[in-house]
Formats: sequence, C-alpha cells, structure tokens
Amino acid sequence: MKYFKGLKVVELASVLAGPAVGMFFAELGAQVIKVENRKTGGDMTRHWKVGTEDPKNSISAYFSAVNYHKIYTDLDLTQEADCAKLFTFLSDADVFLNNMKASSAKKFGLDYESLKQRFPKLIHCELSGFKHDERKVAFDAVLQAETGFLSINGTKEYPAKLPIAFIDLIAGHQMKEAILVALLERSKDGKGAHISCSLEESALATLTNQATNQLMAGIEPSPMGTLHPNIAPYGEIIKTSDGVRFMLAIGTDKHFIHLCEILKRNDLPAEKEYLDNPARVQHRNTLHEELKKSSLLIDSKTLEEACINGSVPVGRIRQISEVMNTRVAKEMLREEVIEGEATKRLSSIAFHITR
Repeated sequence: MKYFKGLKVVELASVLAGPAVGMFFAELGAQVIKVENRKTGGDMTRHWKVGTEDPKNSISAYFSAVNYHKIYTDLDLTQEADCAKLFTFLSDADVFLNNMKASSAKKFGLDYESLKQRFPKLIHCELSGFKHDERKVAFDAVLQAETGFLSINGTKEYPAKLPIAFIDLIAGHQMKEAILVALLERSKDGKGAHISCSLEESALATLTNQATNQLMAGIEPSPMGTLHPNIAPYGEIIKTSDGVRFMLAIGTDKHFIHLCEILKRNDLPAEKEYLDNPARVQHRNTLHEELKKSSLLIDSKTLEEACINGSVPVGRIRQISEVMNTRVAKEMLREEVIEGEATKRLSSIAFHITR
C-alpha cells in the first residue's frame, strides 16, 4: 500500500507515540527520516532490552516495534552544522513530528511560529505530556496513574497498569487522525498547520464510559479486575475440564440463555437473581461460582465450537506466543534488517482499502 508515496515525514520524536506515527506513514509509502539525538545515544528505546537480547546490538526489540521502513540519522542540534542539516530535511517535508519540550523547541527554532515563517506548507505535529505543565516527566506509567487508569485497573488490593504503553499508542492514533485532517485541508488551500496533542488529553478522551459513569451517575469507578461495571457475566473467567481458561463477554439475555444451554444449566436463566442483566450484575459473584462449577464438566473444544455455533461471545485466553502463531498475526508480520540486525514486528496497519 503506497497511499503516501511522495510524502515526506521528518520524525524528531522518540520512545513510542511519535515513532508509531512515523511507522504508520512509512508503511503506507511515505519517506520517513528519523532524526535521533546523537548526544544521548539515539532514541532511548534502543537500550530498552529484555534479558535475552544481546547488549552489544545497537537496537532493541522495543525500538523495532515502531521503527520500520525509515531512514535513520543522528544529529546534535547544539552543533550549527547539524541544526542546518535538520532544516534542510524540513525544507521539502510535508509533516514534522516533534516531542521536544516547548521551551527546547523554541530554543532551536523548531516551534510552530518560527517554522511557519520558513515552511508555510509544513504540517507540524507536536506532542506533549501534561498539557499545562511541561516540568512533569510524562512516561506512560505516570500518565496511567494521573489520568485515572491505575485506579480502575487491576483489583482494589493491587492496582495494575496496562502492560503496554497504552496512552502513548492512543496519542499516536490521535496524531495520525489530526495529520490526515491537516493534509486534507492543505489539499484545498495549500496551507500547513500546527497540531498540538498531549498524552494527558489522549488518555482522558479514552476514559469513555468510565468517565460518563462518574459524570452522569456520580459513581466513582473502582478496579474490578477483568469485570465490566455495567454487564454480567462480562469479564468473568471460567476453566474447562482440560484446564483451558475462557473469558466471558455475555452482553444480552439471549447470550446468557445460550451459554447456560451449552453448560447444561438451563435452570439459571429462570432464577430471579439471574433473570436479566441488572439482576445478574447485582448477583454476579454467586453466578460466577455456578458457571465455574459447570464449565469444569465440559472440554475446551466442545465449549468453543458450541459458543461459535451459538454466537455466544467467549474468548480463549491465549499466551502471546500462541497469538503470534495465528493466521492473522502471521499475515501482519513485518521483517526488516536494521543496522545489520534482523528485526520483526507486527504491522501498525489494521485496515484494508479496496477501490
């Protein structure tokens, strides 16, 4: 897919959000020049290695996850020649990705007002951490704590963060959307644009129903593990006779009736405690115990096939190694040699366009 052939992106961004945006455009045919900070040894994620990786390698698996099909260069912007080289890159660029602090960007003439004078067609996408306080170090775990995610994830005893840099990734999606809007507008009037996006706002925009539960119902959302505050049994986990775990996502009365038929528990839907969703939410703990006992009497293959045939939403809990061996994951695999190292990652593109 070469939808962005001829588009040039300069990526002066590190870690995850900005590079994920750069990879998106690179995968779709754009020329992406990734500019790394020579003084700090490049993108810090080059050094974020798991125990089995060779410490001598110049890249890590983490780095490889969002860096693909890019041109790599390192610059020291405190050096006049290197600064001039960056402006040469920008002279014919369409998009500039930057996650510098605003004060640093202004120091190097990389703030929007300065760039607008020199490159009026440039779309400048600027990522910040906390919208109104650049002093705070905005790593993903900090944002998950500050924007409420930690308070609703895990359990009451053990708050948990999502084990991916989730807020970076959703900020990346916000930036992609904004850049596409800006490119569309530029196609009409030829003018560039300034895009500002913060990790903080991206996180808040993703609270969705948890935010509205608080705003409209006055409920303070609390951690429920895998459970859903509004639906039951939704998020409950059951185990089959052969030890396979499944996640339930029973969203309607019809789903519940079919599940009970499969588990040979036709008695449950008739009980007043489980007659409808509000009742099941109120009595979810006792219902879960009944479902756990019944699921131990059926094997995983029988349960899974019956649920698929009956359109009952359940999910087998798979390890990442299992997931990577699925047909879809194999189709999304992208391999590339970077700086002499063989790298693998999944595509950042999860859509298909047919014309």
